[in-house]
Order: sequence, then C-alpha cells, then structure tokens
Amino acid sequence: MTVALLGFLAAFVLIFARVPVAVALMSVGTAGIWMTYGAKMALASMALVVKETTLAYTLTVIPLFILMGAAVARGGLAEELYDAARALVGRFRGGLAFATILSCGGFAAVSGSSVATAVTLSRIAVPEMRRRGYSDALATGAVAAGGTLGILIPPSVIMVVYGITTETPIGELFAAGMIPGLLGILGYCLAIAWIVMRRPASAPPGESVPWREVRAALGRVWAVLLLFVVVIGGIYGGLFTPTEAAGIGAACSLLIVASRGDLTLRTLWEIMVSTAEVTAAIFAILIGATVFAEFLNFSGAHEGVLAVVRDAGLPPWAVIAAILGIYLVMGCVLESLSMMLLTVPLFFPIVTGLGFDPVWFGIVVVMAVEIGLITPPLGMNLFVMRTVVRDVPLWTLYRGVAPFVAADVLRLILLAAIPGISLLLPELLFR
Repeated sequence: MTVALLGFLAAFVLIFARVPVAVALMSVGTAGIWMTYGAKMALASMALVVKETTLAYTLTVIPLFILMGAAVARGGLAEELYDAARALVGRFRGGLAFATILSCGGFAAVSGSSVATAVTLSRIAVPEMRRRGYSDALATGAVAAGGTLGILIPPSVIMVVYGITTETPIGELFAAGMIPGLLGILGYCLAIAWIVMRRPASAPPGESVPWREVRAALGRVWAVLLLFVVVIGGIYGGLFTPTEAAGIGAACSLLIVASRGDLTLRTLWEIMVSTAEVTAAIFAILIGATVFAEFLNFSGAHEGVLAVVRDAGLPPWAVIAAILGIYLVMGCVLESLSMMLLTVPLFFPIVTGLGFDPVWFGIVVVMAVEIGLITPPLGMNLFVMRTVVRDVPLWTLYRGVAPFVAADVLRLILLAAIPGISLLLPELLFR
C-alpha cells in the first residue's frame, strides 16, 4: 500500500513537472516493479504490455474511429451541421449559441473526440458569433462546453479506451452514453437561456429564416445522419461488433468525402497523418498507464484500498461521492484521458467490489473527466479556445464556461443518483 502511494506521488510530481504523461506513468510503473520484484520482472512486464497493446485486435477500433473523425472534420460536414442548426434555432435570442451546441452534438456523433469537436466548431462558430455581436464569454463558453459532448455521445474514443481497459462491453457503453449525451445538450441549452435571460446584451435578437430554407439546410446533413445510423445502428442492431463498426464508419466517411469531390491526395495524406499522430499519442498513454496498472497490481493497492473502504464503514454512495470529488479536483490540473487511465485501475475494482454496474460507472467516469475539459485552469478545451481567440482574456474564458460547468455538475449528480438513466438503453438492447 505504501509503495503504491509513493508511486502515485511520483507520477503526479513528474506530470506536474511537464514530463509527458506516457513517459511519467511508464517510468514510475517500471521503476516500482523493478524495486519490488527486480529488473527481470520489470523489463518482462514492460515488454509484454507493449506487445499485447500494439497487437491487440480490439484496440484497432481506436485509430479507425479517429480516422472517421478526421475525415469528417476535413469534409466540410461541420459547416453543414452548423448551417442547419442555425437555420433551425437562429430565430431565437442567443440562437447562434444554441446552434453551436446542437452542431457540436451532431459532430460529436461522428467524430468521437471532444478536442476535434472543439477545434472544428471553434473555427466556424466563434467568428460568426463575434461578428453578430455576441459577448466573448458566451461565444467561447458555448463552443468549449459543446466540444465536451464528443467524449460522451457515441462513438466516443475515450469510452472505447475505458471499455478495453476494464473489459466492459463497448456496445453497452455506447448505448449508455446516448441519454446522458442528450441531457448534456439540453443542459447546455438551458445554461445559454439562463445567460441570455440574465444578460440580454450578451446575445442579439435572432433572425427568422423561411421554413423553405430550413428544410433545405436540414436536407444537407444527410451524410452525418448516414454515418451515425450505419455505425451506431449497426452496433445496436447486432449487425456487427464495435470494431467492425469502426472499420465500416471509417470507410463510409472517406467515401462521403470522395463523393463531395474533396478527397484529394493532399487531403487523404492530411487525414492519415492526423490519424497517426493522435493514435500514437493515445497508444503511448495507454501503454504507460497499463504498465502503471501492473505496478499497482503487484503492490496490492486494490486490495489495500478496498480493505480501508470496508473498514471505514462508509456507505457505497459515500464512496462514489468521494471518487467523483477526486475526479472533479483532478480535472482542474490533468488531461481527461490521462486522468482516467491513471485512476480507473485503482477505482474500478473498488466500485465493482461494492456491487455497482461497470457500465454505469463508465458513464459516470466519462462525465467526470468531461467536466475536466472545461474546468480552469488547465481544461483542454479552454486551451483550444485560446488558440482561436488569442485576444480574449483568460478570465473571460473562465467566466464564459462557469454556467456550463454548473450544468455539468448537476447532470453528474443526477446520473450518479439515478443509475437507471444510463442503464435504460443497455437493458433494453443488450440484457
């Protein structure tokens, strides 16, 4: 137990010292096994983890979903989503902010990445909102918050990583994420309505669009709907596995981009390079986290923490509340994927040992790390916004996301208190 605590402390020190997360976790994990069981065991464990991770068939789903998202981002589909959402809800005060949330939700359903969603929509929505007279706080807050939907609305790359790490069915996780994702869209829209009601000057009156143009704009988003139906509908319908769905989704995304005349050799090269860079970064963190998890297993940390929890006599809900509190605090200073891979190997056995559903816990974890994407000072989506609107003060960004963070915290409490919200679709479709 003491060794595990020292390992966690060393990992945090290295991460805060700006050592790459993958390097920090692998170094601490290898060193911990080395000091406990010797060099031979440490090197053998590291080699085995690298081999099993890079050759695992189930992990091919990660680069395939990343490829699908990269193709969609470069195929102009995000612009069509935003135009359709703007035509639909732009007539209301704050309509462009509402449209941003809706288009983020649509883009998230085919990209699987929060950062990709935030990057893509920030370049489209923020300049348009600023040009129309929206406050910087509302414009940047809506995009930063909307981008987080990519981590929850399936297909989600981080949900895939959780499923593979904990051996939880990915199809059930995708099903469990649908209702919380829709609740996220609703919560963000309510946050915008609250902002506009309190500060009418933050958003100008909307512009009415003829229904003929609305129908035309909605008709142009067929590609997004097709991708979502093929990938998610195929999984839910039992037509193919998540890995097969990822391959089919990647192929369909490239065909859609090609059908629009946008798939040049240069574009294809950019898509492949982007996919390779993101995949390499994720796999490096995954390998480092797996080595660190092996170190925790060897140290007996799981059994020790579980014994402490049981001896403390805390009710299960109090344990969950404590875990969520830890995630919310860590989200202020750690990147989402790193945070999940650092903590899940320790928390997952505790939660399942207390009788909680692993699918429900996966959704709760993803929600918690989702909040970390927009939590000051180190929220990843806030850094994305800084690259787009360099002239906006950091305090304005923090003020802009505050109502959305509050909406997320309320949603997290709701999902934690009522597991049936997340488990409704998995129960209907898979159990």
